Amino acid sequence: MRIVAALGGNAILRRGEPMTGETQRANIRTAAQGLAQLVTAGHSLVVTHGNGPQVGLLALQSAATPQSPFPLDVLDAESAGMIGYVLQQELGNALPDRLVTTLLTQVRVDPADPAFGHPTKPIGPVYEQAEAQALAAARGWQVAPDGDKWRRVVASPAPLAILEAEVLKILVGQGVIPICAGGGGIPVVSLPQGGMTGVEAVIDKDLASSLLARQIGADMLLMLTDVAAVYRGFGTPGAEALGQVHPDDLSPADFPAGSMGPKVRAGVEFVRATGGQAGIGRLEDAAAIVAGQAGTRIVPA
Repeated sequence: MRIVAALGGNAILRRGEPMTGETQRANIRTAAQGLAQLVTAGHSLVVTHGNGPQVGLLALQSAATPQSPFPLDVLDAESAGMIGYVLQQELGNALPDRLVTTLLTQVRVDPADPAFGHPTKPIGPVYEQAEAQALAAARGWQVAPDGDKWRRVVASPAPLAILEAEVLKILVGQGVIPICAGGGGIPVVSLPQGGMTGVEAVIDKDLASSLLARQIGADMLLMLTDVAAVYRGFGTPGAEALGQVHPDDLSPADFPAGSMGPKVRAGVEFVRATGGQAGIGRLEDAAAIVAGQAGTRIVPA
């Protein structure tokens, strides 16, 4: 199968872990070893990844400089290069006989998308509520709850087109493993006079990966995170893990907008559009999810 595997930013840097290069490399090494199992099993692989913790940290660092801070689209590109480099190296170490490359990926969005007026995408470190609200007041942020903590939230417009999709088809056709759409891709809009320019946003990685999977003809969309499956009533005593489900049995509105909701929406859209399959689960369970032995699988029948 041709699989688009989307690594969550919180799988690369787990909640509560120190935001250090060593920690992230160790997690990425584990991810690479799991993804390598899919390749050795005979699957064709395209890798995407999140950047929520990383781009938020870069935004903090940029805001601390005396010069004007870099806009989010530039920081999206910076985080995609940073994570892509380590992931490319660790995948290459795990698969020494395969070619692996990182491609900065532009994703077109609508400048009139209502998401620009209603930020929902969490980025950066987590804070206690009082600290988050103080930072919001001081820096003009918008903040929102994220589990039992609070985080900065930014606009997350819907992806409309992966501009490098044809390049990715060529790479995959030649047996290359591409790492792309880092952080959901670099958000760009069309200019009236022609061409593109970046905008201040962070695209949801799962929705971008779903669109990418459709554009390159993937058979499966695999979304890997730090929870074992999709749960109804997550965090409650009656939480129920979902195994194999049909798209009609899932409503993205029933799941949190900043975390599992986009994954469910991405999976449902991919399965309905292609007749393929989508899987959601833990990073370390990647091969088992593909085999139908772990996680949640959204199937057409």
